[in-house]
Amino acid sequence: MASIIKCKVRNQTYLYESESYRDDSGKVKNRRRIVGKVDPATGQHVFKPEYIEEKGLGALGESAQEARIYTANDVKQSVVKEYGAFHLLGGIVEQIGLSSVLSKAMPNSWKSVLSLAFYMVASGEPALYCEDWLYKTESYEGVALSSQRISELLTGITADERMNFFEYWGKQRMESEYLALDITSISTYSELMNEAEWGYNRDKEKLPQVNVCLLVGEKSQLPIIQTVYSGSLKDVSTLKSTLQVADSLSFTNMALVMDKGFASTKNINAMLDKEAALRFLIALPFSMGFAKRQIIGEERNIDCVDNTIAIGNDVLRGIMKQRAWNPENSVFVHVYFNPDNALNARNKLYAKVKKLVKRTNQNPEKYQSDELATKYLSIRKSGKNEMGYTVNIKHDVLSDELATTGFLVLISNHVDCPEKAIQIYRSKDVVEKGFQRMKNCLDLARLRVHSDEAMQNKIFVGFIALIITAHIHKVMTDHQLYDTYTMKKLIKTLERLKIHHIKSDRIASPLTKEHKTIFDAFHIKHDL
Repeated sequence: MASIIKCKVRNQTYLYESESYRDDSGKVKNRRRIVGKVDPATGQHVFKPEYIEEKGLGALGESAQEARIYTANDVKQSVVKEYGAFHLLGGIVEQIGLSSVLSKAMPNSWKSVLSLAFYMVASGEPALYCEDWLYKTESYEGVALSSQRISELLTGITADERMNFFEYWGKQRMESEYLALDITSISTYSELMNEAEWGYNRDKEKLPQVNVCLLVGEKSQLPIIQTVYSGSLKDVSTLKSTLQVADSLSFTNMALVMDKGFASTKNINAMLDKEAALRFLIALPFSMGFAKRQIIGEERNIDCVDNTIAIGNDVLRGIMKQRAWNPENSVFVHVYFNPDNALNARNKLYAKVKKLVKRTNQNPEKYQSDELATKYLSIRKSGKNEMGYTVNIKHDVLSDELATTGFLVLISNHVDCPEKAIQIYRSKDVVEKGFQRMKNCLDLARLRVHSDEAMQNKIFVGFIALIITAHIHKVMTDHQLYDTYTMKKLIKTLERLKIHHIKSDRIASPLTKEHKTIFDAFHIKHDL
């Protein structure tokens, strides 16, 4: 039988329904859920409206004379809520069109999705504590996110709703932006998810993982679409599937910028297909013979003033040539050389090998089986040397290793200016920063869910939170707010703003100059 118990958390005393049950082994256990709180001023019990509806007044175990049961409107007669963070986040999603797209794609759950995403952005703590955050924060009317409700939300969003969102959102955001494409792995402790597999883990962890692929707009820095793949798939394998998803969503006029991990002859041929109508800029790894041939052709003449490109504090050499990629297609090939990087790499390698020679000469027998030593050194027995060995540097190995140092090769089917190409390519770091925010700030580095559907939906909510976080990051960067705040400190500064609900009145605490500066940077109105 269920009973109501009290539990004090910080300065609040919460009411929990506690129910005893026996597990499969026959052991007695308790399950609890929060159903209300104790009014600190009166000591009366304040139950949640949905709990009242579920149980009815007579089932609450207390008479009306002993404890007041509040309705949703009654609660607002004398409460204080934080509103600053919600006001900012709510203003952002309206401003960038996220709330309208989300409400169109999933009309029954969009407020809950946004509320959970707001919590992820504002706190970065596990979803377990979302209910407490919403209790003290002014938020959307009628949204309740207990652990049970969150579980229901994460299993209730359908695949069609997610794809509808990506379609509507993509069409709204893809005006003329380049889309940076990259992939990351997210690990999980669960062994119940089919998509979580052992594979190449980018964080070097011994855990099953899923792969998340992101397309991010380079100008707006807003994520456009995400796809989730099996943890065993490599970057090259995901490109075709991601492009098929984009095509099924009727994304047109796409222009992708990609790193070396996506480069393969098969992928590039597919992007050059006339039916694909896809513009791209991609870096080539030096494991591809095509890339090596471009360096051989340009290395003697590239280092000259005519080829100099200054970008920020970097001074590069860059040259463009149009080359045949296959019998049907040609591409613009951009070859870059960074003299500083090349010199630093050469000095670092020479110093490492010189130290290796010294250690090997002191004990050649020991280093004769050392993997690093035998890579760079020839160690042979010799009666002419008092140590009984000769140690010589493999200069051809050093030359091969340094042959591509400082070089970068990009190819494109539409960018013919080397300066523009390198600027576009370097801007792709927005997607890498987006991955870091997703994993480090949004509680997604570990997926604490136990089904594929819940996993897909938690990553989806994280994607919504990432869109908001990306916009905050861009505004803070553009307005130099990082000189004063971290993102967390900015949110905490706004959380000091309170709303007092007294009967039917709603009284906001006054804004300081600091609060106004933040809202002005985001073009959010001060008045409530």
